[in-house]
Amino acid sequence: MFYQDNDLIIRPLQPEDLPRLWELAFKEESPEWKKWDAPYYEHKAIPFNTFMEEKADSYISQDSFWAIEVDGIICGTVSYYWEHKPSYWLEMGIVFYEAPSWGRGLGTRALKLWMSHLFHTMPLVRVGYTTWSGNRRMIRVGEKLGMTMEARIRKVRLYNGQYYDSIRMGILREEWEKEKNTTLSL
Repeated sequence: MFYQDNDLIIRPLQPEDLPRLWELAFKEESPEWKKWDAPYYEHKAIPFNTFMEEKADSYISQDSFWAIEVDGIICGTVSYYWEHKPSYWLEMGIVFYEAPSWGRGLGTRALKLWMSHLFHTMPLVRVGYTTWSGNRRMIRVGEKLGMTMEARIRKVRLYNGQYYDSIRMGILREEWEKEKNTTLSL
């Protein structure tokens, strides 16, 4: 299974993707992407063998973590996790690991496909994500996807000695249905 928007594809990770995923996400101690993706949480580099022994199976065995390809090259991931599974409260995420992928609208396109997959395959009432006020691009992605800023929790993210707000964006199924009927084509 995969979803495609021109040169962009989202699909489940395959075993042959693991070396590239490690290189993008775990090879460096202080990767550039981490400055935008929740930089207030610690990131540690992991040796390739450790990654393969301790983490690789979880990425392949879960349907909650997919690869983003652009022009046939993995450059990012989309994911989801359950905030509260009994009430179908799901949060999603996205990371583009290399700067050339940033600011090109790829995140909007990838999350549009991912939201469609999530709404089509699960009985969800809402899909959302949490970001921080220092990542204006992610806030803009949510706006372009028709999401609402549902919460702004002030000064709870400390990064480089400065406080930032936590931002929660979300869209209800009925809002997504309306948006999809006017803009989404898979």
